[in-house]
Amino acid sequence: MRVYAIADPHLSRVHPKPMTVFGPGWQGHPEAFFRGWRAVVEEGDLVLVPGDISWAMRLPEAIPDLLDLAALPGRKVLLKGNHDYWWPSISRLRAVLPPGMYALQNDALVLDGVAVAGTRGWQYPPPTPEDEKVFAREVERLRLSLKDLEGKAFQYLVVAFHFPPFGPGGEATPLLEMAAEARPQAIVYGHLHGVDPAKLPQSYQGIPLHLVAADALGFRPKRILDV
Repeated sequence: MRVYAIADPHLSRVHPKPMTVFGPGWQGHPEAFFRGWRAVVEEGDLVLVPGDISWAMRLPEAIPDLLDLAALPGRKVLLKGNHDYWWPSISRLRAVLPPGMYALQNDALVLDGVAVAGTRGWQYPPPTPEDEKVFAREVERLRLSLKDLEGKAFQYLVVAFHFPPFGPGGEATPLLEMAAEARPQAIVYGHLHGVDPAKLPQSYQGIPLHLVAADALGFRPKRILDV
């Protein structure tokens, strides 16, 4: 089994929203996203999709996008992004997810010896008191996610975020510090668009950091682990 990651699909089947307004890196979207996925992912693989999955505002509008993802090869693990306004309560979401598709919120998942934990994250440093509250909640969500792994057997751990877990200067945040304490094999994140991945932090305490925003990857999921 191989573990891949790709964030920010920004699908919009019900209310199409051309992504080219966000720059030439989105040329050919969303067909390029589906084509890139099929080029590398096989049925036995695991793919992490950490956020900004659909532009939909309500769950019924997001379901066609979820079904499009479900039709792609591999098993999928979803995390919420800042644009996933359609994301309902986790119990309601899990009730409609197709087989082979999982969603994380305040918990973790173990599949074939691979553990996946994580949370959305938030802007750092928080610019307002309200943002400080949101960031503190995200720290607690990550704590709960990692705690859910206690007593579970696994060989590999990947921690996933939507927002980068470091500050604008590459400085560590409480989220990155907490993730590193769990000693994962990799940390993945999305959200950043139009940036040069080579200029971003590549590791923290020896743990690889992977930017997996779809446009940064040329719409081809990035291989994170070989299991």
